[in-house]
Amino acid sequence: MTAALADDYDLIVFDLDGVVYLIDRPIPGAAEAVERLRAGGTPVAYVTNNASRRAGDVAHLLTGMGVPAAAGEVLTSAAAAAALLTEKLPAGAPVLVVGADALRAEVRDAGLRPVEAYEDQPAAVVQGYGPDVGWRILAEAALSVRAGAIWVATNTDRTLPSPRGPLPGNGSLVAVLRTALGRGPDLVVGKPEPALFTTAAARSGARRPLVVGDRLDTDIEGAVGAGMDSLLVLTGVSGPAELLSAPPERRPAFLAADLSGLFRPAGEVRVPVTGEEAGGWRIDRDAERVTLHGSGDPVDALRLVCGVTWGGVPVGEIEGVSEPAGVLLAGWRTAAA
Repeated sequence: MTAALADDYDLIVFDLDGVVYLIDRPIPGAAEAVERLRAGGTPVAYVTNNASRRAGDVAHLLTGMGVPAAAGEVLTSAAAAAALLTEKLPAGAPVLVVGADALRAEVRDAGLRPVEAYEDQPAAVVQGYGPDVGWRILAEAALSVRAGAIWVATNTDRTLPSPRGPLPGNGSLVAVLRTALGRGPDLVVGKPEPALFTTAAARSGARRPLVVGDRLDTDIEGAVGAGMDSLLVLTGVSGPAELLSAPPERRPAFLAADLSGLFRPAGEVRVPVTGEEAGGWRIDRDAERVTLHGSGDPVDALRLVCGVTWGGVPVGEIEGVSEPAGVLLAGWRTAAA
């Protein structure tokens, strides 16, 4: 029997939003996938750019969804940002917190003093996602940064996934300050910076981890930067059109519709496909035309077409010569427009 993709790795590092859950709803099949990994003895870790929950809260949320997790398996950008600030500031230094209570608690537990106003003379501003972040605290942050405070962002995700579609993420809130200040943060802690991934691997002693994510601009780029293989699942933010035009630093090693791809042979989820056929699809090339024909799983077609577009042929120049191929290509072109 051919080994499953997950069997080739000694740690599976999961992003959360868009991979395991959408805000507070589990993605179908996620709990079963994690349970199957655990049953086979494969360690797992969870990393998230979302700074609105602490590690213990995330573990509790996951467990309540049927995804068993311990706080020690969870790494958040909030905790990473607080740890970074302790390297730059003396104990007890005032830090203006823009974000949720979880970020404030991480700063406090790191031995720093959370504050809320410019008049408190903060030595740093730390900014993370919080659903109640508004103009008042952003104004205090702008004044503080202008006065010389270090500006640290937990992440710069433009959006976060939800059952209703993408919502403004911390990157959108960071953009407010960027516009007001005329510059970006001094430091960004979360993905695509590789620290969350490398820390997860170091904690477990993994030598060959696999990163599973839904975003090319954070999860996949971070994995590439960390020198790790990655699996893109199509249950969150990034879709086919974005993948087809991805630059080298945002290209995953594997592609699947969902977490079931972890249990398929590596050759069935590798991207791009080695050769000209996958499933019921085929790519033909000659001096003047590139054509896609056949039918079957759209993800197999996508894996094939990535081999063409990543080689420099725009998706608009690929001709669908079967009805299913034409429908897929038309949809990908429309999404890219």
